[in-house]
Amino acid sequence: MKKEGKIKISSENMMPIIKKWLYSDKDIFLREIVANGVDAITKFKKLVDMGEAKEDGKEYCVKISVDKKAKTLTVEDNGLGMTEEEVEKYITQIAFSGASDFLAKYEKAGGDGIIGHFGLGFYSAYMVSDNVEIFTKSYKKAAAVHWVSDGNATYKIEDCDKKERGTTIVMHISAGEKEFLEEDNIKNLIRKYCMFMPYNVYVSFKGDGKDQPLNNTMPLYAKNPKDCTDEDYKKFYRDTFMDYNEPIFWVHLNMDYPFNLKGILYFPKVRNKVELDKGKVKLFCNQVFIADNIKEVIPEFLMLLNGVIDCPDIPLNVSRSFLQNDSQVQKISKHITKKVADKLISLFKTDRPKYEKCWDDTANFIKFGCIKDEEFFDKIKDIIIYKDLEGKFVNFNEVVGEDVSDNKKDKKEAEPKTVYYVSDALQQAQYVKMFKDAGLKAILSDTFIDPHFLSYVEYKTPGKLKFMRIDAEFDGALKTGEGTEDSALAEIFKTAIGNDKLTIKFENLKSTVPAFIITDEYMRRYSEMGQMYGMSDGALAQTMVINLSSPIVTNIKGLDSERQHFVANYIYSLALLSFKKLDETELDKFVNANIYLLDNYMK
Repeated sequence: MKKEGKIKISSENMMPIIKKWLYSDKDIFLREIVANGVDAITKFKKLVDMGEAKEDGKEYCVKISVDKKAKTLTVEDNGLGMTEEEVEKYITQIAFSGASDFLAKYEKAGGDGIIGHFGLGFYSAYMVSDNVEIFTKSYKKAAAVHWVSDGNATYKIEDCDKKERGTTIVMHISAGEKEFLEEDNIKNLIRKYCMFMPYNVYVSFKGDGKDQPLNNTMPLYAKNPKDCTDEDYKKFYRDTFMDYNEPIFWVHLNMDYPFNLKGILYFPKVRNKVELDKGKVKLFCNQVFIADNIKEVIPEFLMLLNGVIDCPDIPLNVSRSFLQNDSQVQKISKHITKKVADKLISLFKTDRPKYEKCWDDTANFIKFGCIKDEEFFDKIKDIIIYKDLEGKFVNFNEVVGEDVSDNKKDKKEAEPKTVYYVSDALQQAQYVKMFKDAGLKAILSDTFIDPHFLSYVEYKTPGKLKFMRIDAEFDGALKTGEGTEDSALAEIFKTAIGNDKLTIKFENLKSTVPAFIITDEYMRRYSEMGQMYGMSDGALAQTMVINLSSPIVTNIKGLDSERQHFVANYIYSLALLSFKKLDETELDKFVNANIYLLDNYMK
């Protein structure tokens, strides 16, 4: 019997919204249609398990075919199918959800694997189709049904001669959407959106025994970690992310309580700021792809990683792509962070050599995570390591000789421990040598994120730690005694150099190098921060430390004024060289001074 009717929606204007704006990406329609087929198969298998239906011995699968001549794209499943009454309810009455109704009826048996709101998911087909047909036959004893609509809020429904159980969706592709009639494009979409769906997905199924599914129905993350080898993890990484650089290490998430969560997070090699933008964490729900890098579930700093997370408990809205506001999401996000921290701590404690070997490639990620997530920092603060001046890895506790996170009352009034750091081992080589000669400790802190991270550590350990760049001050161990001000000598340098912002200071150092340049640590940090954000606060004020232990300095006052001027400028240039790169004017003066020396030496 043929029937016609009007699709029951809450507003006549709803259909254009569903067709064009329900989904952020047009090509996601294929995921929705295939996912609906997967849902239908899962439902049928549940019925079989409960004894309410019988299997026919055929493989559970979804088949996709393209007919360029007829301009159709067809998706077929062998799930439970629908009766005419169910088609009317689940397709024409969009407010209902096939999955919700099924779960309400069979909740005692469990509804694992069913995620779809069938009605709305189905209508995503109209984003690329002029009209859509449904051919469906229920597992129940009922006539097969044919339903068709052009998406303008009207439909036709009648009996048809479909023989086998399941549902076939035929999409008549619009003239402007011809790309969805290209088989290679369809295969790429299946690989993108359906790569881990739990039943085989075939394109252009021939039934000759040579058909190969495009998806992996048993992805590695769904297996028990005990059953996975290192090579399994590496292969899964290559196949999933098309990255042939081996990951450093990985975290396999596998839990059933208090929520269901599985996945693998890979630590790729990350050495610079540009590479921090390359991470991609794919979110799945019951092996159905949802989206990349969903910030509600995946903490921002974990998006620097590559990985796959599958969580059936995330509360998705009707488009499957956006999360509903739910406290459960926050719990899941925190748990993922905790598992990553636990993995790092375990590696540090059980295999520190491997942890240290991986550090250069993971340091930026870990420090960024600390800045973004205080709880993450609190968990892993004691396993953050740096190389010392001898190339040995140490953490902050090992540098200062005590637990800097200890908050006992009797330590609150103590002076903060100073940790010296080197930001450029080559540029600051002279300072490094002095520290080594004096037996002082310092750490190498030369990544782009370190200036932010060291400030963050100071903030998190108030009164316990302060960081000073190795050229920011002179520790007492570098001196032979206190310096004595010499106004005459200071005037010689000020007159010769002609830099009003330069402060002159005198020290008796163990080194015989004539002079050094130092700057206030916190003013320099402020200046660097301004430069990072495109602001400039002018030239940074500098202090020139004149070393009274240097014979060159002690003899300068015995020279005539012309030579005093030359030597003072030359000493200043040498000091600048050990502090920063010379600008054009400074370099020109230094080159000319050397030419003058060579010229006089050769006479």
